[in-house]
Amino acid sequence: MTVERVAAWWPWAVDPAPELDGALAYLGYDIDAETLERAARVVATVAVAVAVGVGAILGTTTATTTGVVVATTAAVAAVGVAVPVLADRGPRWLATMARTRALGSAAALVGRAALRLRIDPTVERAAAFATETGTGALAKSLGTHVERAAGTPRSGFDEFAREWSDWFPALSGAVARLDAAASAPASERDRHLDRAVEAALDGVREELASFTSNIRGMITGLYAFGILLPLALIGVLPAANAAGVRLSIPVIVAVYDVILPLVVVAAGAWLLARRPVAFPPPRVGRDHPETPEGRLHVAMVGIVGGVAGAAAATWVVEPWAAPIAAVGLGGGTALVADTRAAKRVHERVRAVEADLDDACYLVGRRVAAGEAAETALVDAAERVPGATGAMLADAVRRHRRLGLTVGEAFGDDHGSLATLPSRRAHEIATLFDLSATEGQPAGEALVATAEHVERLHRVERDARRELSKTTDTLTNTAAMFGPIVGGATVALSARVARTGTTAQFGGAPLPTAELGLAVGAYVLWLAAALTVLSTGLARGVDRTLVGYRVGVALCLATVCYLAAYVGAGLFL
Repeated sequence: MTVERVAAWWPWAVDPAPELDGALAYLGYDIDAETLERAARVVATVAVAVAVGVGAILGTTTATTTGVVVATTAAVAAVGVAVPVLADRGPRWLATMARTRALGSAAALVGRAALRLRIDPTVERAAAFATETGTGALAKSLGTHVERAAGTPRSGFDEFAREWSDWFPALSGAVARLDAAASAPASERDRHLDRAVEAALDGVREELASFTSNIRGMITGLYAFGILLPLALIGVLPAANAAGVRLSIPVIVAVYDVILPLVVVAAGAWLLARRPVAFPPPRVGRDHPETPEGRLHVAMVGIVGGVAGAAAATWVVEPWAAPIAAVGLGGGTALVADTRAAKRVHERVRAVEADLDDACYLVGRRVAAGEAAETALVDAAERVPGATGAMLADAVRRHRRLGLTVGEAFGDDHGSLATLPSRRAHEIATLFDLSATEGQPAGEALVATAEHVERLHRVERDARRELSKTTDTLTNTAAMFGPIVGGATVALSARVARTGTTAQFGGAPLPTAELGLAVGAYVLWLAAALTVLSTGLARGVDRTLVGYRVGVALCLATVCYLAAYVGAGLFL
């Protein structure tokens, strides 16, 4: 392996953080922390050596200015310094984000175990059922502990809760109540199970409420000092230069296109790592039948968008605007084209999940009354509206025409959920299948599960509503406010340069083309970085959702920036 070969070149001992090994193991990487640290230090040493060599070579060239030498050497050396930091912090950050995503299904996992305990008060079977009927990292982790506990008096639940207690303390209380329910008299069992599910839901609610409260001040500080203040300083650039303050283009580029991006990205990563629980949309891979194969069409759409944008910017604005339009519109349209199909799948998932609690309640009530699950599903398909009812109707048709079981009609390779990557829908379908095999005892359990699903919906909805109050400001700044301020500033600078105001104070005017490119680059990275941050805080970092929203933000920011330049120029 390349990393191991590179690591062998480092002759001295390293002392990696213990958490790094755990993060690498959780992410499934085949290398250990010591190997990664050694390889990173080799790369860092080579980068610093290259920086020194490049600086020495450029320094002996009379045609090279001192500024170029310093900038080039500093850039290469910065890469060398950043590599060990990324090697140490990067895997831990990725593992934290993965755990945050996994914990979004904690309450659902407890709910499935509680449903099984209502039918069969055996905690070992409940743990196995929660594993078999779930997907994702949390169910996989429980499955590992269930396998280890096989043949022992333990169920695997306690070890599972202990593993995740640092990340989600409420899970220990919920598991303790599940254990209490298994040994409680039948008359008290339902009360213990309701308390177990409520403990998990309360844990999610409290974690998100605390996070929302704490992060509001942090985002306000980031917005004020990392975004609002730099935007205000952009607005006074022409006046500052007119007053004799020496602000060169290299300084503006260094501050706005290098230093600020690094600071804001680092702060955003730190904020995302503090999110305790995420409810991200399902992952839609390239193997999904509704996503186009290959990326040739994406490249073509991006090229056409970039060329058309550059041509329009050259004609409507000025030639310097062509690179900004090419990158912003080309990259934005490519991202939208790449994620549009997957986003449609996301929308279908949300539509199907919207009324799953009603479907679960209707089926559970009919089964509890003594009807067959198959008959109850027919009634639910007729009464539940929208995409959820259509999905149920499709499963009923497959069951009747093809002679499939309830589970096969939903989750088989050709079932109604075969192309719907909804974890919640698949879990509910598994419960429908359980009601078909267990009969009437599963009816009341389904009714209780419907109530739990409805409360979980409410928790997710309330959490996103609270977070959106904070993140909407970031989104609007990224796509509109920042680009408008930037475009107006460049227009004002161009007006100052044309009138020669700076000459009265002995200062040279800022060249419009170079300033436009520097501010335009700032506007584009601001649109991308703030959109990733706001989306990650509100919904979790999901490739499809982040990619689509970043694409839209880039296109909108580009148009607002250039329109503000043209519009402000008409009044100056």
